[in-house]
Amino acid sequence: MGENKRIHLIGICGTAMASLAGMLKRRGFRVTGSDAAAYPPMSDFLADLEIPVAQPFDAHNLDSRPDLVVVGNAISRGNPELEHLLDQRIPFCSLPQLLHDEFLRGKEVLVVAGTHGKTTTTSMLAWIFHTAGMQPSFLIGGIAENFGSSFHLGQGKHFIIEGDEYDTAFFDKGAKFLHYFPDAVILTSVEFDHADIYKDLDAVETAFKRLVNLIPRRGRIIAFDGMVGEVAESASLERCLSKSFCPVERYGSSAKAQWQIANLKFAADQTSWSVLHDRQPWADLEFPLAGEYNVWNATAAAAMAAAYGISKQEIAAALKTFKSVKRRLEIKAQVNGITIIDDFAHHPTAIAGTLKALRARYAGARLWAILEPRSNTLRRRVLQAELARSLALADEVIVAGVFRSEAVPVNERLELPELARDIQRQGGRARLIADVDEIVQSIASEMRSGDVVAILSNGGFGGIYEKLPARLRALAGEAERGNSANAAGKR
Repeated sequence: MGENKRIHLIGICGTAMASLAGMLKRRGFRVTGSDAAAYPPMSDFLADLEIPVAQPFDAHNLDSRPDLVVVGNAISRGNPELEHLLDQRIPFCSLPQLLHDEFLRGKEVLVVAGTHGKTTTTSMLAWIFHTAGMQPSFLIGGIAENFGSSFHLGQGKHFIIEGDEYDTAFFDKGAKFLHYFPDAVILTSVEFDHADIYKDLDAVETAFKRLVNLIPRRGRIIAFDGMVGEVAESASLERCLSKSFCPVERYGSSAKAQWQIANLKFAADQTSWSVLHDRQPWADLEFPLAGEYNVWNATAAAAMAAAYGISKQEIAAALKTFKSVKRRLEIKAQVNGITIIDDFAHHPTAIAGTLKALRARYAGARLWAILEPRSNTLRRRVLQAELARSLALADEVIVAGVFRSEAVPVNERLELPELARDIQRQGGRARLIADVDEIVQSIASEMRSGDVVAILSNGGFGGIYEKLPARLRALAGEAERGNSANAAGKR
């Protein structure tokens, strides 16, 4: 496609869509977009790129006919812009299709896939390649703090990309990552997820089998082999890996894993561990992140980087300076000794990993979990028992109303009273408070110095990230004024 053409993205505020928009603008295209609602961090990201975002969706957004429209995978029939482009026969395509045709073709493509850990692992791998001078291109499903961006177009031959198993578009129900034709893959985990598009674990495995089957014989797979929480990963992964024609290296806690960890230590602001390769000491690594799951993510990235000739010294240096990804255990505020953390929660296993990481990082703290059931999996009861077990790891649990509950059939919907009872049976303390403003008003006065608050949502959650710190500051101000008045009265 020639440059200076106008490309319009419907659903531009999705993480991948916003990143593609930035990449297209860097390539010289004129880029516009639209969405139902925009919220940080992607709204800020697009504003910094000076890419206009029309809100809400409206057929008039296409009055100045674009040369091409990219239809996001959250867009379905009935959307006014989609209906208009179909009526007018405006050329359109999916994000993965355009990404392959414009950016991946001719590159050596390294895909990070799996139910959990994709974004952070992709960010780590990109940072390792970058600091080693490999000048990679990358596309990540979040804002990598080391880069201040979710994408980069480098001069090197490698393109590192997060591979999502979600479907591609309303007209292409195959997984996104099947468009990327990888040369190598990190496979972090395979669990049931995306309950809105996958019937069961078998259907999820089929998508990953197809990904594995695309890798050439000269390629490579780095696959997890061990336990995620209490769930053995080996069975699902082994079924997927059976479709491989390339070498497979495993990392994890199983006896057959080539890459293992030892001497794992959690400190207040640092995690350190040793990596064993074929049971022999290989490297001592450290970074500022919390959580054992992040140690495994880093070990996978190290194994892939080593396969591409990056030295263990370069890998260690990169990880030591790795910062994280926005909305992954991100400290949003610290008010009067209360730490408020944002985490992109989408699945019970991820929630358990987050809460365990916070337990290790903030030993002895009272831990709050405030959940908005928002992802297509969490809004459904299919993993309700697992969700209760995960949330019970916190001392205080607040569950908001199910996001857009009307979009989920009643017989499939998460059953909140039952969830609260299950949490309490397992020793947790759970409350159901539907409205964000009511949550803030109800709990802010209960919080005390030393508390850690994990806000768990993959969306904007009604502005709670700003409202809760503001309420805590207001309460602190009221208390200070009261103390001053009492002191004045005693004089």
